[in-house]
Amino acid sequence: MDIDSRFGPELDKLAKVIVHTGLALRAGQDLVVTAPVEALPLLRRVTAEAYRAGAGLVTPILSDSALALARYRHAPDDSFDRAPGWLFDGMARAYEAGAARLAIVGDDPMLLSAQSRAYKPALEKISNFEINWSIAAYPSAAWARRMFPDLPEDEAVTKLARAIFAASRVDRDDPVAAWAEHNATLRARTEWLNAQRFDALHYTGPGLDLTVGLARDHEWHGGASEAKNGVVCNPNVPTEEVFTTPHAHKVDGTVRSTKPLSHQGSLIDGIEVRFEAGRIIEARAEKGEAVLKELLATDEGAARLGEVALVPHSSPISASGLLFYNTLFDENASCHIALGQCYSKCFLNGGDLSAEEIADKGGNASLIHVDWMIGGPETDIDGIAADGTRVPVFRKGEWA
Repeated sequence: MDIDSRFGPELDKLAKVIVHTGLALRAGQDLVVTAPVEALPLLRRVTAEAYRAGAGLVTPILSDSALALARYRHAPDDSFDRAPGWLFDGMARAYEAGAARLAIVGDDPMLLSAQSRAYKPALEKISNFEINWSIAAYPSAAWARRMFPDLPEDEAVTKLARAIFAASRVDRDDPVAAWAEHNATLRARTEWLNAQRFDALHYTGPGLDLTVGLARDHEWHGGASEAKNGVVCNPNVPTEEVFTTPHAHKVDGTVRSTKPLSHQGSLIDGIEVRFEAGRIIEARAEKGEAVLKELLATDEGAARLGEVALVPHSSPISASGLLFYNTLFDENASCHIALGQCYSKCFLNGGDLSAEEIADKGGNASLIHVDWMIGGPETDIDGIAADGTRVPVFRKGEWA
C-alpha cells in the first residue's frame, strides 16, 4: 500500500503535531530523529515541518528490520557484545548541546531488539528530561501484519493507520488545538493529585491488592510537561496518562497484568508478582516467564518500580479494543506500573536534584524502564494521606 498517497493529509497533520506539540521545537534548535526506513513518508514531512519551524539541523538515523535480522542470523556471537558507542556518544553530545530528540516507531514490535549499556549516557538525557523529546508512530506493513494477521495487507495497514491517527488526535480538523484541550484536561488531573500530597496509593481488583508508596516530594505529571531546558513538550504521542514516581522501597502486595507485555521481541502474558519492601520477591507469567525473570535480573533496580501511572479504562486506546504490541499505545489503555528507572522530573524541583538526592527521596535507578498494564474495568484505587485518611481516586476503572 502507498501510505504516502493514501494518507497524505493525515501524515501532514501528524507531522505538525509532532513538531509543534510533541517536540515544541524551538527556532534554531537541532533535532536528532531515529526512524525505520519504512517511515520515510512521515520523516520527510517532519523534517520539512521542523525546518519551517526554524530548526537548525535535522539529523536522521535510519534503521531497517532486514538489516537487524541479518545480524541475528549471521553475525558471530561476539558481535552481540558490541555496540556503536561512538554513535551513542555523539547523540549524547548533541543533547548536551541542546538538540531535541524524536523517535518514530513503526517496525514489527515483536522483532528482536536490544538496548546496549553504551546507550546509557544518551538515555539519561532523555529519562532525566534534560531535553525536549517525543515519540510518535508510523503505520508500517510489518506492524500491521503483526496486529491483524488474518487481514490482507492493505486492509491491515489501513486499520492500523486509522487507529494511530485517531489515538494521536490527527483525525480532527485542528489536531494542535485538540491536543491543547486534551493537555488542559490532563493538567487538571495532575493539579488535583499534587494538591492531595498522598503518601501512597492502594489498588484493589481481580488479582490485585497492592499498596504503592509514593516517593518523598513526588510530583504528578501528564500531557505537556516542561523539560529542564524550559521547553514545554509532549513526550508521548499519543498519551492518556498522569504519572509520578513511587518509592522504590515502599511497595507491598500482589498484582496481575491485565494486558500482554511486548518486550524486545517476546510476548509476556499473565504476569503475577508479589512485592515486599519495594522489591519483587515472587514472579511468574503464563507466557514468557523466562524473559520476565531475565528482565528482573538486569540490575538491582530492575525488580523495583520507577513509575506509577493512572489511565481511565474508557481511554480511546482501551475503547479501540486493540492490542498494539507497542508500549507507546498499550500503556495508554489502562493504569500501569513500570519496572526500573524513575523520572527525575517527577519530583518537586527535580531538575535541581542529584542522583543521590533522588535516591534518598525513594527514586529508583536502573538500566531498564518497562511499563506493564495492571488496570481494568474493576480497578479501584484509593489515595492514602499521611494521617491514614483514604480518598477515592478510581472506581471501576474510572476517575472517581
